[in-house]
Amino acid sequence: MKTAAIIVAAGKGIRAGSPTPKQYQSIAGRPVLAWSVERFLARSDIDAVLCVIADGAEALYRTAVSDLKNKKLLPPCTGGATRQASVHNGLKALAGQGFTHVLVHDAARPGLDDDTLDRLTAALETQDGALAALPVNDTLKAGDEADQITKTVDRTGLWAAQTPQAFAFDRLLAAHKQFANTEVTDDAALAELAGIEVRLVPGTVRNMKITRPEDFAIVERLLMETTYEFRTGHGYDVHAFEPGDHVILCGVKIPHTAKLKGHSDADAGMHALTDALFGAIGLGDIGDHFPPSDPQWKGAASEVFLKKAVSEVIARGGTITHCDITLICENPKIGPHRNAMRNALAEIMNVAPDRISVKATTTEKLGFTGREEGLAAMATATVRLPETL
Repeated sequence: MKTAAIIVAAGKGIRAGSPTPKQYQSIAGRPVLAWSVERFLARSDIDAVLCVIADGAEALYRTAVSDLKNKKLLPPCTGGATRQASVHNGLKALAGQGFTHVLVHDAARPGLDDDTLDRLTAALETQDGALAALPVNDTLKAGDEADQITKTVDRTGLWAAQTPQAFAFDRLLAAHKQFANTEVTDDAALAELAGIEVRLVPGTVRNMKITRPEDFAIVERLLMETTYEFRTGHGYDVHAFEPGDHVILCGVKIPHTAKLKGHSDADAGMHALTDALFGAIGLGDIGDHFPPSDPQWKGAASEVFLKKAVSEVIARGGTITHCDITLICENPKIGPHRNAMRNALAEIMNVAPDRISVKATTTEKLGFTGREEGLAAMATATVRLPETL
């Protein structure tokens, strides 16, 4: 499966009571849209995230997602006059890129949780449509224009639809094309018209949609039921020099009078950082995951190890908030290459360069590094992990 998420954020949100659309207003300290986007970016089973925004909302969008530096977040596309048209625009923007499945989510539902996403993706393994929903528990009344009750509606078998709504990509795109002139309120209704069977999977109250001004306080309380803890891991690595003409440090090739000796490419900086990330989530060290006795890792690029550590953080719903690497050597000189190292690590880890620090120091000619027999690297990594109360 290759899965994309479309986040519909093109509405004006007039009923929310502010001239600023609700998806760009702040809740629990961040824009509503940022909560929704981050949930999908943190998923290893989501390959791309596309926001559909209103024409002229580019500045609001950039501000809302400014701290979400991730290659999976695609440039936004412009929405249409209706929600249906906006989803169709998003599907057309993703067409031809090999996506097999798509999840469509309302930006104004910032409380989406991983369990709901797990249920949806599991349903897609056996059929072409699924939506998150809650069974209707309240007694339903039908009323007339004078707000007088006309009848009681049987609630048996009734569900309140939420998002995400998940589909086989090609089938949903075909349905949008076929029924472009038939107005519906959600993609599941369009799927019904196209004959796509849609499975109901349990949603959560936490995933309620912000519609009116009072909803912000309710959703904020629900969001705060999930708190976050910060963990810090530490890594340390040493490699000796041997004859050669360059070293690789933090993913950057640096000319030198020797190279670093090791089973892989001996990138001490990246090894230390990998250990720091594994340590932060209590997952052992680099040797546990990539034993030096295993010949498949001989000469391997160390970014393979770092990407594994990053994926383990993401799999736990975590976010890498900061990394700090110190390289200890007399030579080569690190300063001229520091920014290239930060950019290389940022690219591998899908984080902003300003979340990565690379420093260097010497041991004042003391010890094995002072004698230029090798070099050492230390790293710390801080990650934010969800802690559900």
